[in-house]
Amino acid sequence: MGLESLIVTRPKTHQPCAACRMLRRRCDSNCILAPYFPCDEMDKFAKVHKVFGASNVIKMIQMVEETNREDAVKALVYEATARMRDPVYGSTGAICQLQKMVQELKMQLESTKARVLELQQQKDQLWSVLMNVNHLDLLSPINGGDNFCLGYDDSIAYDPDKFPVVGDWIF
Repeated sequence: MGLESLIVTRPKTHQPCAACRMLRRRCDSNCILAPYFPCDEMDKFAKVHKVFGASNVIKMIQMVEETNREDAVKALVYEATARMRDPVYGSTGAICQLQKMVQELKMQLESTKARVLELQQQKDQLWSVLMNVNHLDLLSPINGGDNFCLGYDDSIAYDPDKFPVVGDWIF
């Protein structure tokens, strides 16, 4: 005799949904709230019930097409949660706060874009100056050698009358 034969199978009993459990009523198989408020989600129904009332929730769910009911219940739960946090404005307060944050972030983004553009222009100006150094011929080779001097007047370095050489350290 195996272990399987010792296990007694009991028929599954229908557990009441969170709504029927909270309202202390019998939950039958055609309960309109059961698909949306399972027995392990009491807090969801408690919020919705506190804000809207059970009969109003049932009426609202019945008014919506069956294909959209799950979304409607999610919206009711969201609004009820928002109303519990902010009884005056509810989800509207949260939406306004998020819109304000979006505006602030847009302003920060524009400021950052302006700063990036400014830095890009500075970089371009510096790059242009560095590239124009060769065009201005500020550094030019002396007699094709490896020595360089400023190119404003190369002749001054070789004319002893204009630039007397003292010492033998200049080649």
